[in-house]
Amino acid sequence: MGQKQTVLDRLGAQVQFKLDRKTMNVAYLCVLLAGITPVICTTIAKWQFKDFDNHNPRDWMARQTGFRARANAAQHNSFEAFPFFAVAVILASLTTVDSVRIDQLSVVFIVARWLYVFFYVTDRPTLRTICWTVAYVCVVSLMALSI
Repeated sequence: MGQKQTVLDRLGAQVQFKLDRKTMNVAYLCVLLAGITPVICTTIAKWQFKDFDNHNPRDWMARQTGFRARANAAQHNSFEAFPFFAVAVILASLTTVDSVRIDQLSVVFIVARWLYVFFYVTDRPTLRTICWTVAYVCVVSLMALSI
């Protein structure tokens, strides 16, 4: 019981310390931006298309080709990347990771992810893969720093 209480006290103190410093605004903003990235991708996929079927959007999207299909694929990948990134930011903010480092990795993640979307939509697979890798390394780094 004493060990559990010590761990809880330490975690509580770390959380309070972070809250008292009022830091992490940049990283939290990046989490918000990562959360709206799939919506941006959907907007690109549906932009200026007159025959969009809002009664059955998934079937309509499945029939799309070219940049619309790639924007939809980028949307799916953005949904997949979001939870991993959000959890990494939360874990890093709850531990002793420097808030400046968390902010830096978060900004690089967002820039890499938005470039990933751009390169996906414009059909540049090598650059897309490089951006995906950079973003993934940012998340893994946040997790590793939290250990």
